[in-house]
Amino acid sequence: MNFTGAHILSTNQFQRQDVERIFAVADEMEPYALRKRVTRVLEGAILGNMFFEASTRTRVSFGSAFNLLGGEVRETAGFENSALVKGESLQDTARILSGFSDVICMRHPEAGSVADFASASRVPVLNGGDGANEHPTQALLDLYTIRRELAGTGGRSIDGLKIAMIGDLRHGRTVHSLGRLLSLYDNIEVVLISPEELTLPLSLIEHMRSAGAKVSISHELTNSIRDVDIVYSTRIQEERFTSKEDADLYRGKFRLNQAIYTEFCQPNTVIMHPLPRDSRADANELDSDLDDNPNLAIFRQADNGVVVRMALFALVLDVADKIHEFSYDVRWYNSRQV
Repeated sequence: MNFTGAHILSTNQFQRQDVERIFAVADEMEPYALRKRVTRVLEGAILGNMFFEASTRTRVSFGSAFNLLGGEVRETAGFENSALVKGESLQDTARILSGFSDVICMRHPEAGSVADFASASRVPVLNGGDGANEHPTQALLDLYTIRRELAGTGGRSIDGLKIAMIGDLRHGRTVHSLGRLLSLYDNIEVVLISPEELTLPLSLIEHMRSAGAKVSISHELTNSIRDVDIVYSTRIQEERFTSKEDADLYRGKFRLNQAIYTEFCQPNTVIMHPLPRDSRADANELDSDLDDNPNLAIFRQADNGVVVRMALFALVLDVADKIHEFSYDVRWYNSRQV
């Protein structure tokens, strides 16, 4: 694809070579993400960060990524802080805010809303999550993490990956997007582990199978996570249910702790989660006793979101080949290098 000026709305936009291009640029961003170098390549550019649904990692990660490229960030968080509460349409909001920004990141609770917004925007729009539909940048950082973790455990590639996706697969937009990206690779095996009512939508299962992936469905955890390279756990998406009581029916059904990991997983099985993990006692899908497990990649996964989003900004705003030209040494104490 031609990234320059493009909206990033869905993983369906990408071919394998596009993903590899993003990852190559993300690799180039590491010195800046680790504050070993500073670049001001986007000095003067403005990111409009529009989040109409709760977010910590995605919102701050997008903002940090843009700041690390030298740009400035303007934020709107919550419907109550926007003109949408006065009845303004998404299209009118897009026409106005795209005049104030050079690129916009948006999260919205309704599926398709970000694409609707982008249709009226005069600048590129990046999807930060639209309801239970998609989360393309999360899928990219997840796949980037898988690539790095596999490379660190024997130099393996994504081709031939066996991954278990666990939890609320019906509503979990991260697994929806990741499943589509995995379909670009060869000899992929996916084990879908969820309550029967929360399995992955059939259309996505058929999409992966038609692309050549081997997909199996299970409603039992322990024996289904044997011999996998990755366990990708997700929380129950309480906000997608009609009531908390409905969500409570499934909460805590598939808990992974160190004892289960030791008994049923391979020694190098990587543990991932898009976060936030639900650490409440009745949920606790990833127990804190896994925190000392070197294969727990969830915090490395979150860190990788910065370099991947830096890469997307650089590609969309056409500065990927100018990053180092506008760089210099860090001038402050950097705890990351101690």
